[in-house]
Amino acid sequence: MNRKARFFVAGLALVGAVAYLMYTGVSQTSVYYLTIGEFITKKEGLANEGVRVAGRVALGSVRKNMTPNGEELNFRIGDFQGNDSPDQPTVPVHYVGVVPDMFKAAGGSDVIIEGKYRDGTLQAQNVLTSCPSKYEAKAAGEAAAK
Repeated sequence: MNRKARFFVAGLALVGAVAYLMYTGVSQTSVYYLTIGEFITKKEGLANEGVRVAGRVALGSVRKNMTPNGEELNFRIGDFQGNDSPDQPTVPVHYVGVVPDMFKAAGGSDVIIEGKYRDGTLQAQNVLTSCPSKYEAKAAGEAAAK
């Protein structure tokens, strides 16, 4: 083989290896991002797949327990409406690890759960809380009074 042909074959092999590594890396780390309403309708089809689910922790559903691996949390997440009616669908969540500072033990925190749905429970690997907005619009009456 002449020099140009060897260079072309080596370059082609290198490009193929990089493309393969990119494909496997993206496919292993990609997760679906869903709201709790979307997740509830698709949860059986997403079993054992990585998901990110956004919702609100149901009031009174948080159970804590200390373990050698960190704090164990069991709670339920529901829709962002937060009306906590008994007929509102929720999903149980199990998490062991460091609990975010903004997580409220009484419930009511807006969270994003990263994990896998197995055996009817969302097995969380990460629990992220969202900060409340400090810049909320004033009511119409307050703005007119000033």
